[in-house]
Amino acid sequence: MILIADSGATKTDWFIGTAADQGRTVQTEGINPFHQDGESIGRILHGSLLPQLTDSEVKACAGVHFYGAGCLPSTTAPLEACLQAAFPGADIAVRSDLLGAARAVCGTSPGIACILGTGSNSCLYDGTDIVRNVSPLGYILGDEGSGACIGKRFAGDCLKGLLPADLRNGWLEAYGLTPAGVLDKVYRQPLANRFLASLAPYIHRHRHRPEVAALLDDCFQSFFRRNVLAYGSPLPVSFTGSVAWYFQEEVKKAAVALNLSIGSFVLRPIEGLLTYHYQQQS
Repeated sequence: MILIADSGATKTDWFIGTAADQGRTVQTEGINPFHQDGESIGRILHGSLLPQLTDSEVKACAGVHFYGAGCLPSTTAPLEACLQAAFPGADIAVRSDLLGAARAVCGTSPGIACILGTGSNSCLYDGTDIVRNVSPLGYILGDEGSGACIGKRFAGDCLKGLLPADLRNGWLEAYGLTPAGVLDKVYRQPLANRFLASLAPYIHRHRHRPEVAALLDDCFQSFFRRNVLAYGSPLPVSFTGSVAWYFQEEVKKAAVALNLSIGSFVLRPIEGLLTYHYQQQS
């Protein structure tokens, strides 16, 4: 029996079982060892995760595979220690969310793996590990193709009068905003990236309008040009994340325009990680 975890900013999906179709998934809040110390992580594991598992599951757990944001070699020690304390009989492996994405969408085959969600990231993957990564740089300097950057572009174009007035007015009304309120959320309130990414559902509803379609094509081509093309590889490009999943049509169109080969789309990495790890066991 193994435990597989995929952790994002807000939640962690945990799957425990003996096979991909013989187990169950539970959730806790997100764990990020870059921002949280061992005490905070321990509270989540002992206060939220373990109460959802049976004593027999904890004792039978032979391995923990944890993938998450902020899981860098310099930051993982407190998380590894907390997981070992919670599952004393298990081998513990903590790895980055990007490697988790690569294994989820590529399995054991080489490819280019991309995350398009609130932020964006990409890597060249050899079927086992990441061999190259173009730094995403965050939504101010980079994160092209992410929900935050698409929202930033849409909001800016609306407020500059570059998109039709009905799109602008419909957005402000739907979100209960004013132009001044938008500026306050972006420049004065915390987590501006999440606010900007929250515009994605409205953009998605209007994605077939020519002006929005052109905006999306520009955003996704920018992601490919500034990240994926840097790898200089003919390998297929695969995706995980909510933006990639719900804008598949637009992502594919942008990729084809740049002569890129498309691989697979996975909404949540945990789905592909089950296949990867249980195939590794067999």
